[in-house]
Amino acid sequence: MAVRSASLTCLGLLLFLFPGAQAQNPAPPGCSPDLNPLYYNLCDRSGAWGIVLEAVAGAGVVTTFVLTIVLVASLPFVQDAKKRGLLGTQVFFLLGTLGLFCLVFACVVKPDFATCAARRFLFGVLFAICFSCLVAHVLALNFLARRNRGPRGWAVFAVALLLTLVEVIINTEWLILTLVRAAGEAGHPGNGSAGGAAASPCDIANMDFVMALIYVMLLLLAAFAGAWPTLCGRFTRWRRHAAFVLLTAATSVAIWVVWIVMYTYGNRQRNRPAWDDPTLAIALAANAWAFVLFYAIPEVSLVTKASPEQSYPGDLYPTRGVGYETILKEQKGQSMFVENKAFSMDEPASAKRPVSPYSGYNGQLLTSVYQPTEMALMHKGPAEGPYDVILPRATANSQAMGSANSTLRAEDVYAVQSHQAATAPKDDKNSQAQSPQSKTRW
Repeated sequence: MAVRSASLTCLGLLLFLFPGAQAQNPAPPGCSPDLNPLYYNLCDRSGAWGIVLEAVAGAGVVTTFVLTIVLVASLPFVQDAKKRGLLGTQVFFLLGTLGLFCLVFACVVKPDFATCAARRFLFGVLFAICFSCLVAHVLALNFLARRNRGPRGWAVFAVALLLTLVEVIINTEWLILTLVRAAGEAGHPGNGSAGGAAASPCDIANMDFVMALIYVMLLLLAAFAGAWPTLCGRFTRWRRHAAFVLLTAATSVAIWVVWIVMYTYGNRQRNRPAWDDPTLAIALAANAWAFVLFYAIPEVSLVTKASPEQSYPGDLYPTRGVGYETILKEQKGQSMFVENKAFSMDEPASAKRPVSPYSGYNGQLLTSVYQPTEMALMHKGPAEGPYDVILPRATANSQAMGSANSTLRAEDVYAVQSHQAATAPKDDKNSQAQSPQSKTRW
C-alpha cells in the first residue's frame, strides 16, 4: 500500500508540472517553439532592437573582414616604407573592431554566466585593442610630422600590444576578484545557500562595470589629445592621417559619454533595467562602425598611395621600367653628342689651309671623328687647290729616287706632283712633234 501511494503521488506531480511547463515562456512571434529562450532576442519581432542590431553587427563583421583581407593583400603594392611599417598595427586594429561586432551578439542574447563573463571581460579588452592602436599610430605620426622619420613598424606594434596587455591584466584581476568576493558572500554561514551558487558575473553592478573601464577611457583621451600636435607638424602630408584619428577619437568620446550616462543613470531614473543590454549593444555597434568609417576605410584607401619623395613632377618617366619609351630615352641621352658632332661636320671650311687630322680631337671617342680613308681620296677626283685637306701618297719619281736623300717628305712629293701636272700639256706637244722623227729613227 505504501509503494502504491508513493507511485500515485509521483505520477500526480508529473501530471501537474507538465502542463505548467508547457504554459511557461511561450515562444515570441518570429521564433521557433523549439528554440532556447536564451536566443529569443535574435528573432523576436515584437522587440525589433535585437533583429536590427543583429543585422548591423553582421554587416560590420563582413565589412571588417573584407577590409582586413584588402589591407593584407595590398602589402606588396605599398610604395611608402613608412606606411608599410604601420600595416601590422592597422591589421591589429581591424581585428579588435571585428571582435566588437561579434560581441554585439553576446549583448543581444539574454544574460547567463557565459554571456555575462564575455561582456565583462571582452568589452574592455577589445576597446583597449582599438584605442591602443590609435595611440601607437598617433605616436608614430608625431615623429613623422616633425622629422619625416618615425619608429620602426615592430616598435609601433609593440607599443599597441603592451598597452593592450595592461587592460587584459586589469580585467582579469577585476573579474576574478569580483567572482571570488561574490562567492564568499554567497557562502557566508549566515546564508543558507551553497558557496558559489550566487557567484555570477551578471550580478556585478553597472557602476562597478564602468569603473573597471577607466584605463580604456585614458587610452581614448590619449588618442584624442595626441592627434592635435600632429596637425601643426612641418610635413603636411601626415596631417590627413592625424585628422582621421582625431575624428575617430572625437566620435568615440561622444558615444562613450552617452552610453555611460544611460547605463549608470538614465535607465535607473526611468526604472527600465531591461534597457541595459540594448545600451551596451548599441554602444558597441555604433563605436565599431565609427572605427570602420572614419579610420579603417580612409587608411586602407591611402595605403598604396606614393609619397611625394617618390614622385617627380618634371620627369616624364618616373619609373625605371623596361619599356620602349625608357630605351628611347636612354639612347637619346647617349647619342646626343654624336648627333651634334655629325651635324657640325657638314659645315664648310672657312679657309683653304692645311689642317691636321688631329686638330678636331676634343677628348671624345675616336669613333665620333670623321677620318677619310685612302680609297675615298682616290675616288674623290683631282684636288681643287694646292692646299686641300688630303692625305699625301708617296709616288715613284725618277728625280726624287735619284737624289742622295732617300727619305722623302710629304711636302716635296706634293710639290713634284703639282709641277708634273702643270707641265703635262707641254710634254704632250713635244711628243707629238717628235713622234715622226722617232718613228724614222727606229
